[in-house]
Amino acid sequence: MPHVEKGMAVGLFGGSFNPPHEGHVLVAEIAMRRLRLDQLWWVVTPGNPLKDHRILAPLAERLALSETITPDPRVKVTAFERTLGQNYTAKTLAVVAARNPGVKFVWIMGADNLKDFHRWQSWRSIASTFPIAVIDRPGDTLSYLSSKMAKTFAYARVDEEDAATLARRPAPAWTFIHGPRSILSSTVLRDGAALEKHAPQK
Repeated sequence: MPHVEKGMAVGLFGGSFNPPHEGHVLVAEIAMRRLRLDQLWWVVTPGNPLKDHRILAPLAERLALSETITPDPRVKVTAFERTLGQNYTAKTLAVVAARNPGVKFVWIMGADNLKDFHRWQSWRSIASTFPIAVIDRPGDTLSYLSSKMAKTFAYARVDEEDAATLARRPAPAWTFIHGPRSILSSTVLRDGAALEKHAPQK
């Protein structure tokens, strides 16, 4: 895990990043600014249990690409989940909390993850471990209104205007942050690369 000091506010931005793209960078930048973070850990996961691993690029490749597009020194690209031998977010966050007492962590995710968040293993435990910042994504602005997570933890929602205080709040606490949105997605990029690869040569 990257080095941190007690009292720091640190964002945890996890994902397959298959591949990473400017949309991910935009989410990280918005989170850094609006949450007033000292660091952001860009956590490249071995593989999302809910996604097809057959289309997953090698971890080393996803790490290298992530480092290439994240020039901000406060963004720490890491794949420490690999050494934990598992890829479930709830277990990862429990280990992060245990190993970094006194650090104020916030879990960061794009709004596109809200609709299926309740399918994640121990999702209530995730929401009760660290505060959560949900960053707006194209087509998902209203997802938080109908998602099971938003309804279950409606009482813990923090007004967007108070996002800068989120890291200092006890979990459960979450906010939805609006801002610039990128239309890029890893799925679209993969599909485009596949089409280009199989296109007839002129």
